[in-house]
Amino acid sequence: MKVVPLRLHPGEDLRRALEAWMGEQQQAGCMISAVGSLSVAQLRLAGASEITTICGELEIISLSGTLSPDGAHLHIAIADSSGAVIGGHLGPGSLVRTIAELVIGLLPEWRFQRELDPATGYAELRISPQAPGLC
Repeated sequence: MKVVPLRLHPGEDLRRALEAWMGEQQQAGCMISAVGSLSVAQLRLAGASEITTICGELEIISLSGTLSPDGAHLHIAIADSSGAVIGGHLGPGSLVRTIAELVIGLLPEWRFQRELDPATGYAELRISPQAPGLC
């Protein structure tokens, strides 16, 4: 595993920035660590089909998930200024407030792909070994 740190700046879209960066990597990855803050969080809560928007001074408590060139499955927990914590699937439009410090693990020996799973109705993870390179 190769470990890569990233820093996002105010106004960047957390999910879209991760997906764009992973699209350039062309390999599997996972979130190792994330701290920072959001001004807007777009969450899909457990069992919900609609996105919930939360605005304010929000601290990133946790961000975990798998990353692939064709998408991500990310769960986030955030705390508001009173310390109340909520979490769910991280959606696009979640904007960095001050910074986001991210540590990502790249997994060159694995290939992650998202494919529609008829049983769940979602693009789910398919895991396969990465073919070895010629050199």
